[in-house]
Amino acid sequence: MTKAISPPSKRREIDIVSQQKEEDLLPGLPDHLAQVCLSLVHPSFLFSVCRSWRRLIYSPSFPPFLSLYALFSSTHSKQTHINFHAFDPISSHWRVLPTPSHGSSLRLLLRHPSFISRNLPVQSISVSGNLVIVAATTDNLFPALPRPLVFDPITSEWCHAPPLSTPRRWCAVGSLRGSVYVASGIGSVFSYDVAQSVERWDPRKKAEGPGWERVSDLKDGRFCRDAIDAVGWRGKLCMVNVKGESIKDGVVYDADNDTWEDMPEGMIGGWRGPVAAMDEDEMFVVDEVKGALKKYDAGRDSWAEVIESEILRGAEQIAAGGGRVCVVCSGSGGKGIVIVDVTTVPAKLWPVESPEGLEAAAVHILPRMTAS
Repeated sequence: MTKAISPPSKRREIDIVSQQKEEDLLPGLPDHLAQVCLSLVHPSFLFSVCRSWRRLIYSPSFPPFLSLYALFSSTHSKQTHINFHAFDPISSHWRVLPTPSHGSSLRLLLRHPSFISRNLPVQSISVSGNLVIVAATTDNLFPALPRPLVFDPITSEWCHAPPLSTPRRWCAVGSLRGSVYVASGIGSVFSYDVAQSVERWDPRKKAEGPGWERVSDLKDGRFCRDAIDAVGWRGKLCMVNVKGESIKDGVVYDADNDTWEDMPEGMIGGWRGPVAAMDEDEMFVVDEVKGALKKYDAGRDSWAEVIESEILRGAEQIAAGGGRVCVVCSGSGGKGIVIVDVTTVPAKLWPVESPEGLEAAAVHILPRMTAS
């Protein structure tokens, strides 16, 4: 028996109806109401059900879940430029960030033949849901960024921050209450004024804001010796002048009073590795020698151990957010990424595999990228 064939107009009508049914988020509900209902479900469950729900969780209208962003360098090149990827914890895939437009470039130098024993700093922070690249080095060993670069994961677009008064490297970079802080550093040549200076910029005021504003200076130029992560914590910005096991000078900036004070003795005594704060409320350090993750107790001015593990030894940089502490560790197999869940007792940790041929230099926790 010959199968009847529908005329082209009828087939198109059937295809349209079928497509509409497939794209309905919840049958019988308008999409805007369906989104409200589905936003209460964890994205990992939505991802595994159907394509329309999978597309939804990456749309601009859906509440973004947190993802891991990383600066990577090649494991094969002697003169290495960095590139950025984002790890989606729902799909367990790495995505390459788009290239900046308007002639900008991410060809920022991480290693150079003239500096065999150390990497050149590429200083970046997460603030107000954005990734901000503040300071780096060019091929000719000059400051690379007269205007910091800002990446917005929700729009998946780059833009420029206002120009710094002096482009610099080897500075302290941090965020506090949604603002970016840049302290000290060295420009094309050393300047004592730059080495003492501290500037602040609020990225939430992109259009109407005044740009970078200078706040109270440091009392001296001791903080341009190394590339430092300044840590925003409970209305204050905390930083030390060198990394590693060296004897440190530590200072704390009080944003309410625009003043600097010495770091508490117990805080600086336990600052034995990279430090980050969770929601600017809980501060964590990884002892890079022992491989111990610790949390700061302000009442006792001491650090309490959360977990100790061999895979945390050689910690170089950390980020905290969403109940996780993400650690860049340097081990026998190169630099890798370890995630620690600090919401459980005892804490749980696991490695995240880097893209092939790449090793991590820094990590950040930010909202997931919107799908194009």
